[in-house]
Amino acid sequence: MSDYAIVHVDDIAEHDDGQVPMRPVRHHLGITGFGINAWVARNAGDRMVPEHQEANEAEDVADRDEELYLVVRGRATFELDGERKDATVGTFVLVKPRVKRTAFAEEAGTVIVTVGGTPGKAYNPVGWELWYPLRRLYEAGEYAQVVERGRELIDVNAPNALLSYNVACCESLTGHTADALRHLRTAVELSDMFRDYARNDSDLDAIRAEPAFGEIVGPAAAN
Repeated sequence: MSDYAIVHVDDIAEHDDGQVPMRPVRHHLGITGFGINAWVARNAGDRMVPEHQEANEAEDVADRDEELYLVVRGRATFELDGERKDATVGTFVLVKPRVKRTAFAEEAGTVIVTVGGTPGKAYNPVGWELWYPLRRLYEAGEYAQVVERGRELIDVNAPNALLSYNVACCESLTGHTADALRHLRTAVELSDMFRDYARNDSDLDAIRAEPAFGEIVGPAAAN
């Protein structure tokens, strides 16, 4: 296997959550040292970055990502805590965790590259890129569809902590106990942070009394 790879952003398949299509650069290239993805606008006026904060005012920013955006094609307008900022080709936009951010294309075909990471911490590639197109289904309560599509993604990709965890949650919600426990075990083995998530996640209440749940997450979580 070669120690380098070359790919054009337009040749990376989109992952679409139904609102903002994303090009999963990190996943496509198998990068594990840092997070990087790209957003490509189909039309002028398209939202290119989902509106979000990495941390709200009540959260500790020490374990939250800061993000760097770079416009590499076209022109965009960023909204940062409600302030609009024009960004032409070559513009870097650094955003700290508590800033609410989004961006819109001013030209069709605009490309924004995003690099993110938590200061002072090694990157943890939990693989949110594979979960991204299923997120809207989960938020809409379409848990059975998430299970069906999530299992398909699990079958054709390398083990993925976030996808496995969220599929386990939806399997718990739809009565697939054995599968939920299996995927939860995979998630915890890949990333210990999901052990902590599982302790208080109501999506897993249906399997919480299972002996295997305590074995996976820890005895305290089974009570």
